[in-house]
Amino acid sequence: MKSPIQSVADKVVFWRGAGTINSGFESSEQNGKAPDKNGAVEGRVEMSVAEGTENTEKTRQQWSSPVEFLLSCIAMSVGLGNVWRFPFVALENGGGAFLIPYILVLMFIGKPLYYMELCLGQFSSSGSVKVWDISPAFRGVGYGQAFATWAVVTYYVSLMGLTVFYFFASFSSVLPWSVCGAHWSTDNCIDSTMNVTEKAMITGKNVSEFTTAAEEYFSREVLKLDNTGLHSLDLPEWRLALCLLLSWVILYVVLAKGVQSAGKAAYFTALFPYVVLFIMLIRGSLLSGADKGVLFFIKPRWEKLLEPSVWYAAVDQSFFSLSVGFGSIIMFASYNDFRHNVYRDAAIISVTDTLTSLLAGFTTFAILGHLAEKLEIDVSEVVKGGGTSLAFISYPDVLSRFDWVPQLFAVLFFLMLFTLGVGSASALTGCIITIICDAFPKLKRWLVTLVVCAAGFLLGLFYVTPQGQYILELINYYGGGFIIFILVVFEIAAVHWVYGINNFCRDIEFMLGRKTGWYWKFCWTLLIPILLSVIFIYSQAIAKPIKVGSHTLSPGVIGFGIFLAVIACLLVPLFFSLEVVRQRSSSDSLLDALRNSFKATSEWCPKDPTLRREYHQFLQRQREEQEPQGIDNPMPTVESSANLSNLNSASKDNITDYNTSV
Repeated sequence: MKSPIQSVADKVVFWRGAGTINSGFESSEQNGKAPDKNGAVEGRVEMSVAEGTENTEKTRQQWSSPVEFLLSCIAMSVGLGNVWRFPFVALENGGGAFLIPYILVLMFIGKPLYYMELCLGQFSSSGSVKVWDISPAFRGVGYGQAFATWAVVTYYVSLMGLTVFYFFASFSSVLPWSVCGAHWSTDNCIDSTMNVTEKAMITGKNVSEFTTAAEEYFSREVLKLDNTGLHSLDLPEWRLALCLLLSWVILYVVLAKGVQSAGKAAYFTALFPYVVLFIMLIRGSLLSGADKGVLFFIKPRWEKLLEPSVWYAAVDQSFFSLSVGFGSIIMFASYNDFRHNVYRDAAIISVTDTLTSLLAGFTTFAILGHLAEKLEIDVSEVVKGGGTSLAFISYPDVLSRFDWVPQLFAVLFFLMLFTLGVGSASALTGCIITIICDAFPKLKRWLVTLVVCAAGFLLGLFYVTPQGQYILELINYYGGGFIIFILVVFEIAAVHWVYGINNFCRDIEFMLGRKTGWYWKFCWTLLIPILLSVIFIYSQAIAKPIKVGSHTLSPGVIGFGIFLAVIACLLVPLFFSLEVVRQRSSSDSLLDALRNSFKATSEWCPKDPTLRREYHQFLQRQREEQEPQGIDNPMPTVESSANLSNLNSASKDNITDYNTSV
């Protein structure tokens, strides 16, 4: 004979008492139930029990352990941006003084947003689109974020393909970028064994006219960069295409089984990069000139703090590094146990991300200081730019100058970069997969993953053409970064102004047993939306034409980028209109349809039936006691169980149907 939980039919309902925020639930009085002597109405789980029926609803996956979730979040947040972006952003915006705006932004924007998205995903057990049951009028925000996420994924994996190319090239007996190749170098090329000053004297040229073998190898041999701009598209470079394919195959293996496989991979993707970073830091600190590079990095330029562009850079770096606003944080948290302590995790992850950025900064500039001494130039002349130029020109150039086993350090370095990429790309790609699986729960996850990865590979081929770097810069600015600021403002407004800050804090209290303090409320309701709006307007006021090297993208290409951003932003009013049309069929008037589209649906609640019952009882106590919102004050966690055999017979006798698919 089946146990009670096995014989529960695939339809379950929970109804709540009068006065509840979520209008999707009917009041107890409307169902003919009278309150008890204290005025409270007993919340009950009502379910259809049918012997011999099978439960066909899918149970949502969960992380195998809290450690896997934490490591996955660290692997997602600690990515390529920490190693090749933060050091140069800090350098260009005040050096050591940049840490002040960066840490302030982290405290008042980055960490609060991270915590908010963790709470949204964990409370709803839904991906970044389904989570908008909290306010269906804003469902377009979720789709807009998915658009931005997909845009980032397509070029991010192409960068991983570059690391694969360099990884295999590192096994050569002589590192190919250490010498000027006969087929791809120019007359101005200098390899790692040449003395730049002597060659300048012999040729009568200025030192600045020479380019390193590493630089020419990257642009002329690897990318085969077309310096004429984005006027046409050539065929993809076949070696890079194969490296791109391998990157997507590895991502598929990581994601095919959902968090069960991704969680296991996180042990490596989160921890291995730190091993390599510390090895590189120790090796770099022993090199001559390392101290000059580190001092150049941390030297504060206090006057920079008065420039608005520095504060914009701090916000931009925080978003880029923590991955807030892309939906991947919501997705990861949706696979958590309902009572998991994400408050603690948000603090751990944000601090870890900052410390990792600093570690990467010291490591990078210790090595660049050595390169400056070798080339007999100032550190500022070595630092020609961040991003790919650091990862694939400056670092390889220094590695080729190591006196012993440079191949070993090159292999470790590019394996580290690839590992960092896997951690972030798997989170972003997993966000897209979760959205599809939430919308179509009957689809096999491995099949959805296969289709997504195949589509990502095909789109990624554009980035491995000779014009790929122009496309990458365009998509990065308009498809990935430009629209996130706008969508996050909508996200904040929907959760804290429409659904309500007190309602959201109440849900957190039920989930975590923790009061939400004024610090969080102030950041969520006022500081973040105001600052992000001001920063976005400022960034557009000072915006300059996008350049790749010395080439400026044409107005037509810029227009296409703006078109992509407009599409993503138009998803918000589009899905708002669709929601109003859907509500109109069940509303008395258009005004009622508008109001209902902003109200949380009946699905905005814990998915577990027993937790729904406890949630209702918690709401009743809140209304009766009118407890004030105080400072952070941990409360005893509410014990719960999904074992339906604990329900009394009266609860089992009440039969109603309700769809619990997530």
